[in-house]
Amino acid sequence: MSPVRFVLVGLGARSRVWRRVLDEHPDCRLVGLVDTDPERLAQALFETPGAAGGGSLEEAMATVDADVALLCTPPAGRHAQVAAACAGGLAILAEKPLADTVADAEAHVAVAADAGVALAVGLNFRYLAVTRALKELFAADRLGPPEFGRFTYERWRDGRLPHLNKYPLSMKQPMLWEQSIHHFDLMRFVYDAEPVRISARTFNPSWSMYDGDANVSGLISFTGGIEVTYQGTWAGNWQRMGFEWRTECQRGIAVQEDMFGSLGYAFRDDTDLTPVALPPEEPWVDDARALLVDFVSHLRDGTPLPCPGTDHLNSLRMVEACIRASEGEGTVSL
Repeated sequence: MSPVRFVLVGLGARSRVWRRVLDEHPDCRLVGLVDTDPERLAQALFETPGAAGGGSLEEAMATVDADVALLCTPPAGRHAQVAAACAGGLAILAEKPLADTVADAEAHVAVAADAGVALAVGLNFRYLAVTRALKELFAADRLGPPEFGRFTYERWRDGRLPHLNKYPLSMKQPMLWEQSIHHFDLMRFVYDAEPVRISARTFNPSWSMYDGDANVSGLISFTGGIEVTYQGTWAGNWQRMGFEWRTECQRGIAVQEDMFGSLGYAFRDDTDLTPVALPPEEPWVDDARALLVDFVSHLRDGTPLPCPGTDHLNSLRMVEACIRASEGEGTVSL
């Protein structure tokens, strides 16, 4: 069976992970590389013998046959890339968020649907071992149904570091579009519930390096009566990250105390948390590997498409609701 042929569009920070996992997958081949920076493109082509290059997806597609466009470009301005992929019949795997407005994301999803091509979004946090274990903990119903929770993410994210993409520095709502989108998707995925109402406030502290708001505070109501208090920041004024996702259930609690692990649970009268054993993993890489396996399986065998764009829209609407609420609309109904 011929390998699934990928064209990688955008050679920034995240592309390095995808180049690695594509190289490792026995059924995948990286046949094209696209970037508007000639020097970066030349270096990537030197490191990827046999791959075609171009300054646009159309240019690369003119010289090589492919099956998938892997978009590692900034979320704004993907219309031409999505249109080119759909015109060429290429499936699309796009880094999150699919777009930086709900309207643009809806347009991308519609274009892909009209062309009959698969469109998936790289929501790799769904594939972390701790995420799967937490979801299984609720599904097993040992603790009873979840009813309310608190999700805190406090980080000093130095957006000037060379290994990080630079476009979030100038975004209007960088925390929401680039980070909170992961958290909102995790809530939907783990609780198996959809948002109903959101009230929120976004703001920027005086020391923030971001043009847009780096802080988000919100209250989210989900189907099933689950209420979540959310606080996220990229401008936490300490180098050490703070992360805790605590969920209160009818008979006890579940607590994730690290973004990539440290999961435990307790019943009401327990004195200590019972840790949940998690397998060793390499963050950012193993989760990308698992997502790629499911994506290729969909193309090969028709298994369900992982993280479809249609589902991603529901998380993007949470971001938009937070912005609308912060701009004065009060509690926004979804």
